[in-house]
Amino acid sequence: MFYHENKLQYEVRVEEPDPVFAKMLQQAIGGVEGEIRVAMQYLFQAWSLPPEHEKYRRMLLNTGAEELGHIEMLATAVAKNLEGAPLELREEMTQAVGAGTMNGVQPRQILSSGLHAMAVDSDGVPFNGNYVVASGNLAADMTANVMAESTGRLLATRLWEMTDDPGMRDMLSYLIARDTMHQNQWLRVLQDLGETDDPFEAFPIPDSFPDGEENQEFNYAFMTTDADGQADYEAPWTRGTSMDGEGQFSHVRQRDLDGDDPDVSVPDPRTHDDPTPKGED
Repeated sequence: MFYHENKLQYEVRVEEPDPVFAKMLQQAIGGVEGEIRVAMQYLFQAWSLPPEHEKYRRMLLNTGAEELGHIEMLATAVAKNLEGAPLELREEMTQAVGAGTMNGVQPRQILSSGLHAMAVDSDGVPFNGNYVVASGNLAADMTANVMAESTGRLLATRLWEMTDDPGMRDMLSYLIARDTMHQNQWLRVLQDLGETDDPFEAFPIPDSFPDGEENQEFNYAFMTTDADGQADYEAPWTRGTSMDGEGQFSHVRQRDLDGDDPDVSVPDPRTHDDPTPKGED
């Protein structure tokens, strides 16, 4: 259950409306790195958790609801940047105004939403629910969340660089700060799951699979697949203790492996996969 308070989570101020920047902001709403993605991701992750994980469920619900507030902020920013955008195409329009219409405003921001934000990315592609990761495995979801917040923070910093508007930079500075917190938050959950100061103790995921059923020859071996296949490849991921503390990194060359030749069965004639021409019956 959700409750809404009729004020923004953080101030959204635009000093000079910019329809081009409004288009760019759409990526932070409906893009793969955007706020709809993380809001839905955290909520669906929370809804999958059993009662014994109530503390994680509550945390995810809080953060998912926070992200809904970020969508509201960005939608407000898009609308403010579209204020006064040109709505007509005329031969006498100046080149600058024409560019603002054709390149700045997405046509659907005029035609479908009346100069407001939409659930699309900066190219006008609708948000895709397949962006959402909610596997049911809390550790796997936390790693996905670190990635989501990392790419989201990267996007926000790029948007910050694209504008000189003090209000927009202030709003983005807030969103960047929240991404910093959320990255640390998800890493802390991984530490908590491993009951240690090392977040990698929760790895490999899923850790419930029996170690004895895993091929012990290759579970910590870095494989070189390049043509020269270096015989002695020294790197942090080929020597020393693995990140999960359960093995030792090693190195193998794919060219040294004695695998079998591919051996697939004859195609089922009902699939009509056989390219051999047949004579007339």
